[in-house]
Amino acid sequence: MELIRNFCIIAHIDHGKSTLADRLLQETNTISDRELQEQTLDDMDLERERGITIKSHAIQMRHKHTNGKEYTLNLIDTPGHVDFSYEVSRSIAACEGALLIVDATQGIEAQTISNLYLALEHDLEIIPVLNKMDLDSADPEVVGDQIIDLIGCDESEIIPASGKSGLGVENILAAVIERVPAPKGNPEAPFQAMVFDSVFNSFRGIIAYFRVLNGKINRRERVKFLSTDKEYIADEIGTLGLDLMPQNSLSAGDVGYIISGIKDAKEVKVGDTLTVSSRPCPEAVKGFEDVKPMVFAGIYPVDTEDYEELRFSMEKLQLNDASLVFEPESSAALGFGFRCGFLGMLHMEIVQERLEREFNMTVITTVPNVSYIAHVKEGRSFTINNPSDLPQSNHLNYVEEPFIKAQIITKSDFIGPVMSLCIEKRGELVSQIYLSAERVELTFKMPLGEIVFDFYDKLKSISRGYASFDYFPDGYKESSLVKLDILLNGDQVDALSALIHRDHAYDFGKKVCLKLKELIPRQQYMVAIQAAIGAKIIARETISAVRKDVTAKCYGGDITRKRKLLEKQKKGKKRMRQVGSVEVPQSAFLAVLKLD
Repeated sequence: MELIRNFCIIAHIDHGKSTLADRLLQETNTISDRELQEQTLDDMDLERERGITIKSHAIQMRHKHTNGKEYTLNLIDTPGHVDFSYEVSRSIAACEGALLIVDATQGIEAQTISNLYLALEHDLEIIPVLNKMDLDSADPEVVGDQIIDLIGCDESEIIPASGKSGLGVENILAAVIERVPAPKGNPEAPFQAMVFDSVFNSFRGIIAYFRVLNGKINRRERVKFLSTDKEYIADEIGTLGLDLMPQNSLSAGDVGYIISGIKDAKEVKVGDTLTVSSRPCPEAVKGFEDVKPMVFAGIYPVDTEDYEELRFSMEKLQLNDASLVFEPESSAALGFGFRCGFLGMLHMEIVQERLEREFNMTVITTVPNVSYIAHVKEGRSFTINNPSDLPQSNHLNYVEEPFIKAQIITKSDFIGPVMSLCIEKRGELVSQIYLSAERVELTFKMPLGEIVFDFYDKLKSISRGYASFDYFPDGYKESSLVKLDILLNGDQVDALSALIHRDHAYDFGKKVCLKLKELIPRQQYMVAIQAAIGAKIIARETISAVRKDVTAKCYGGDITRKRKLLEKQKKGKKRMRQVGSVEVPQSAFLAVLKLD
C-alpha cells in the first residue's frame, strides 16, 4: 500500500487538464505514442468536440521514482462543469491528493475555487501547477501570487508546466509521489469500497468503478451495494489501464472496476458503498446522496409515432447517465413525450445532442423550468415540476422557488454590466471581494429560475468571455410567481406555459406574442395570439387573415352585389375560425427558448 498514490485533477474548463493528463500517461508509458490521441481520457466524441469532460474517468499508471521503487499512480479525471459537481465530489472523495491546475494566461476562475473547496473539505494534499507556461501571454508572477493567496503555499511548491510541450511533467510525477500521502485503510478489515462512477457496456452490462477503502475482494465473491441492498457475483474485477485489466483480487487503496452483469443503471449509484456479502462492512461511506435534478423540460418526438423509440433511447441514455430522470407526460399541442429532469442547462444540451447523435432522434424541447413548492390553503404543500400542474389561484396560498448563491469572477472593468445583469435577474449582491487589482469576485443570491434561460450566454457576452460563474443551491424562498399562458384563438397552448415572476410577466408575455406573430404562418382567417395570467389578458398580437379579393369580378353596378359577396366571405371565414386549428411550427417553440 505504501507504493500507491491516488490523485485527481482540479481545473476550470479549458485550463488544459485533459491535455496535461495525456502527457502524464505518455511520460509513464501507460500508452504508447501510437495509441495517443488528443484528450485520451475523454471517450465520448461529444467530450472531444466541446473540449469538456462530462463523465469522470480513471486510469492507472506505473512510475519508477528516483529512489528506485516503482509506484502505482491512480489518476481520476473529473468533470469541471458546475452541472456535474456531485460527480466531482465523489471523485475527490476517492483520492488523497489533487493537482490544482491553473492556466498561467488566465488566472484562477470560479470553478477552480469551488472544486478546490471540495478538495480541502476532504483534506486532500494540494499540488499547485501553473499550466500553459509555453505561451507568450503567460503571466506566472501574478497568477502565482493568486495561488499563494488562495491556498497559502510557498512559491517553491508551485510547479510550472505545459501540457503542450511536456515541460514540468517529470516534476509533477515526483511531487505526486513525494507529497501525496499513501492511502490509509486496513487490508484485514471487512471489504468496503466507494463507487465513484459507472459506465454502461452493451455487451457486459454496467461496469462500476470503485476505490477500495478497507479490506480485500476476490474474483467470484458475492458483493452487495448498501443503498439498494442488492447482491451480485463479481464476475470480473480488475484495475483500469487504458483498457480494463482483469485481476484476481484487489485490496485497500486500490482503484478498480467490477463487472457483475447488472443491467439497470439505477442499481449502481455514484457514491454508494460496495461490500462483500459474507462479511459486510458495518457502515456506509459518508457523503452519499441521490442526485436531485435542478432543471426540468418536456422532450417530445417531432413525429408522434416515434414515441416508443424515444422512450427506448432515453432508457439507453439513462444507463450511462444516472443523473437523468424522466417520466411520461402528454401535451395537447405536442402529443406524447417525457418530462425530464436535468442537473443544469449544459446537461440538458448534452442529453439533447446525444439523443440526436447516438440515436438519430430529433426532439422538441419545451421551455425549461425549475421545481417549485406550492403551498395550498388546506395547509399542504407539494413540489411542482411542470407549470401546468400549478393549482388555481383561489386554492393557492403562496409559491416558493429555489434560490442559489452565485459566485462570479470577472475583470474589474466589467463590474457595472455584470451587476446590472444580475439585478435585472432579481439577484441581490452579498459580497464583493477584489482578488487582485484586475479581478473581482462578486457573490449574489438569486433565483435559480432566472439563470435557466440564457444567463450564462449573456454573462459571457457582456464580459467578453472573461467572467466565470459557479453556483450552489441555497434553499427555497417565497416569491410572487404567476402562471403565464399563451392562447391562440382562445385555445391554450400548454407547451408554452411558464411560471414567471409577476414583475417580468408583462414584458415576457409581450415578447412571446411578438415572436409567435413572426413565426406562425398566416391562415385564411384572423389569428389572435394572447398572453394571459388566469383570466386576465396582458398582451395581444393579431395575425391578419390572408384574403381573396372576392369583389374583383364586379364592375360598377349596385353596391349590394359587392356587399353580398363580402358577407358571404365573412361567414365562410367565421366558420373556418371555429373549426380550424392553428399549427405552431417547431421553430416557434425553439424561438421562445431563446427569448432575451
